[in-house]
Amino acid sequence: MSDELQVFSDITDADLEKLLRGAIRNTFIFGVLASLVVWKASSWRDAAMLATGTAISAASIFEWRRLARFIAAKMDKKQTPRGSAFAVVFFVIRLTVFAAAIYVSLKCFQGSVVALLCGLALAVLTLVWGALRLLRG
Repeated sequence: MSDELQVFSDITDADLEKLLRGAIRNTFIFGVLASLVVWKASSWRDAAMLATGTAISAASIFEWRRLARFIAAKMDKKQTPRGSAFAVVFFVIRLTVFAAAIYVSLKCFQGSVVALLCGLALAVLTLVWGALRLLRG
């Protein structure tokens, strides 16, 4: 049990930052490749739904990265970075904008909801993959 706690305590803020940056990059790469495959295999509508989910996933990781920096600064008792209130307000606005993007994509593209959900799940998959790589190595 103490070995597991030791592994988690070895993770630094820089490791977390690297993990989140890599997750954004990997989400875009996997999303673009998957959208191209879906476009060829199914239709442009499903590819557009997958691309919409991918864009939302990558932007969500970006926002979580910003919030993680603010939380880390607060926990380390450093001065809170400028714009922390802006980041929280932007987080709430982002949720509203992405809800609207999901609604509009469902109405306009009329593609597969499964493709949209797969795009949204890319963030979770890339974060889990990156976290496993970080803990292993």
